[in-house]
Amino acid sequence: MNERTQPTPVQRSGIDVAFTLTPLERVIPSWTDATVRRASQLIGGPLGRHAQVGRVAILTPLRVSLLLALLFLILGWLVKSPCIQQTPGGNGQLVLDSSANRQWISGCYNDVVPAYQIYGLKQSALPYATHLKADGGALPSLPYPVLIGGFMWLIARLSGTYVSLASGSGFLPKPLDVAAYFTIGAVVLGLLYLWAVASTVKLSRRRPWDAAIMCLSPLLVVHAFTNWDIIPVALLAAAMLAWSRSRMVWAGVLIGLGTAAKLYPVLFLVPLLILCLRAGTLRPVLKTAAAAVTTWLMVNVPFALAFPDAWRQFFAVNTDRKPEFTTAWSIFSAWSGNTLFNPSLADGQAPALVNAVTAILVAVAFLGIGWLGLAAARRPRVAQLMFLTLAAFLLLTKTWNPQFSLWLLPVAVLALPRWKPLLSWQLAESALWFLLMLTFGTKGDNPAHYALLSAYPFQVTALIRDGLLIVLVVMVVRDILRPATDPVRLTGDDDPSGGVLADAPDQLTLPALPALLGFGRRRTP
Repeated sequence: MNERTQPTPVQRSGIDVAFTLTPLERVIPSWTDATVRRASQLIGGPLGRHAQVGRVAILTPLRVSLLLALLFLILGWLVKSPCIQQTPGGNGQLVLDSSANRQWISGCYNDVVPAYQIYGLKQSALPYATHLKADGGALPSLPYPVLIGGFMWLIARLSGTYVSLASGSGFLPKPLDVAAYFTIGAVVLGLLYLWAVASTVKLSRRRPWDAAIMCLSPLLVVHAFTNWDIIPVALLAAAMLAWSRSRMVWAGVLIGLGTAAKLYPVLFLVPLLILCLRAGTLRPVLKTAAAAVTTWLMVNVPFALAFPDAWRQFFAVNTDRKPEFTTAWSIFSAWSGNTLFNPSLADGQAPALVNAVTAILVAVAFLGIGWLGLAAARRPRVAQLMFLTLAAFLLLTKTWNPQFSLWLLPVAVLALPRWKPLLSWQLAESALWFLLMLTFGTKGDNPAHYALLSAYPFQVTALIRDGLLIVLVVMVVRDILRPATDPVRLTGDDDPSGGVLADAPDQLTLPALPALLGFGRRRTP
């Protein structure tokens, strides 16, 4: 809606339609994507060539995308809501209802509710300060980065204030404090995700409707409120927008804040470094990196000095943890019976071998991405290399928690705006979550013998998920090696998220790639 002029279809390929666009024109999804074209039959078919659009000024692509995202965020809260249901306890007071495997059968399990209870967030102590139980014993330290720890503390204070007001008002609904904590946190996280959607719409330029892929997302419904991963997702999307507008310092500040919430946003510097090397201009990425490091230090140093042991807890937990259930490392150990990558460990002992192997493989993958970025006939887009970087990290790491897949959503939309493969991958992610949850439920008192579901179905689904993500990687690599197949470059844009790199001439390249899978050698001017 609100397209300012209509693009003219010039060629039909059977799947997509190629266009000649002027600077004011936007791509019509029902003309360019076969999946959207088929789905549009539910509302009367693709947009007509002579259709009058933009008559209702309020229905811009940005506003419609935000409304769609809001709808799916509400669905995400409803999916998690069974885990904040209340029931009378033994003393007559209301408690959380966790009966009958509720959190596993419904798939509503999330880290937010237990974290509120485990880490003493109801108390007013600062994050990472010593929390004491009623009997005087110490509660465990927060195993989360500083920005997420601060977010948890702030939401706990807001929810405590709301419960106090509700108790004294007589007309406001009064939920359990943990239910208020979860819901208020979900509202704030939802607002942050809307920020990520808005950033992605603005990054898409002539393809603003591509952002609808991250709005109508099965992955969002399942994992929006599983943890606090929306925080770094929003910050990284905003950092990419800042970079696209040549605001290097702001991009660095947002990367630094994102890295203070989860470590992965710092990976954005990898594609920036590769592409700046190719363009022969390192100053922009160095400026961004300096701002990112400075911001991260400003957020972390006060806590590291005040509570050094608690601050290190996040890094210690991630170093010492064994491969997560849905990673290829864990599945290999389960199916082969070999404990090489999943050994028995004493408390505080790190799985040194898998830590070293994953670090080496990730480094090799990044070198391969660097080689691709410097040797491709035409400079890859920033979003394409960022997607490859994140996908390689998740596929090879030992700690791919299911909700981490949210990290890929904005980047995947920008790198590969194709509905069918992206939705197929997201549906596999959703199925994986519910199958995993059923393996935690039990039929009786002995979890080892009465699991609701064996591990095999979710392990097979995890490998299917991995395979679908690898397919996305191959498609992105194909678009890099064959720019004529890249939907974004078909519109005439060089790189909407490139910033100073857009239309920049090459200064440093490696020898042209050999003919690989028919992609060809010739450089594109």
